[in-house]
Amino acid sequence: MDNRAEVRQFLSSRRARITPEQAGIEPYGGRRRVPGLRRDEVARLAGVSVDYYTRLERGNLSGVSDSVLDAIAGALELDRAEHDHLYDLARAANTSGRKRAAGAGASAASKVRPELQYLLDAITEAPAFIGNNRLDIVAANTLGYALYSDMYRSPSRPANHSRFIFLDPRAHNFYTDWDRAANTNVAILRREAGRNPHDKGIAELIGELSMRSDEFRTLWAAHNVRRHYAGTKVFRHPVVGLLELNYQVLGLEEDPGHTLTVYPATPGSPSAEALKLLASWAATENIAESAQGQVRA
Repeated sequence: MDNRAEVRQFLSSRRARITPEQAGIEPYGGRRRVPGLRRDEVARLAGVSVDYYTRLERGNLSGVSDSVLDAIAGALELDRAEHDHLYDLARAANTSGRKRAAGAGASAASKVRPELQYLLDAITEAPAFIGNNRLDIVAANTLGYALYSDMYRSPSRPANHSRFIFLDPRAHNFYTDWDRAANTNVAILRREAGRNPHDKGIAELIGELSMRSDEFRTLWAAHNVRRHYAGTKVFRHPVVGLLELNYQVLGLEEDPGHTLTVYPATPGSPSAEALKLLASWAATENIAESAQGQVRA
């Protein structure tokens, strides 16, 4: 990915969404030619020169200090995820050429250590899986494979959340709010791309989805980013019906680029009972063995 282009488009898109009234400044200069703040207005709010802010918005974050990044984030009213994304972009811009060359294409692995599979298998009452920074599912427990059984029926490998959402028609039924799932997925992928601008696997995935999905291409152009660590999701499983599940996403410090996601149901809820039915179906159909065989293939 071109880091300068990403910086330019991210900052200009954030500037365009804020009006002078929202920013608490008095508009001036007659008819406005931009939908949001002008560059000079952002510079004034951030306490930097217009020339300096213009340099930043043109994509040059080289050498920028944390205090300036914080000031720009405040002027543009960035939320936490956007603030983190700006820092990721600056970090990538300030990485030396040698380090970039060493890290180019160093995507998170598509397999996990055996100990992590043991951990997943020890979680028996909730779907759980380990994903990488390309949003592949690289390992799961039995309920995890069962929850995403439709994804594993897709021919593409590895199983990937983005490809499933945008390229598999079954996703529109699986996600009760497909639009929300699609927006969230793109926002997560955008953040991962900002963290790993030289990751060949991420770049290839974005290119593939941009070529094959109008919906993805439109959402990608919005430059939205999102933190995604806890909450509730509702799925419509083809076997057991509606599942309202809580989710927790945990970073795996010893395995950079990987996260553990667990989907427990509220005890005593209809979804908890549905998970029991899902476990019975998974055992009858040998879902885990079938999915693992497809992964190895």
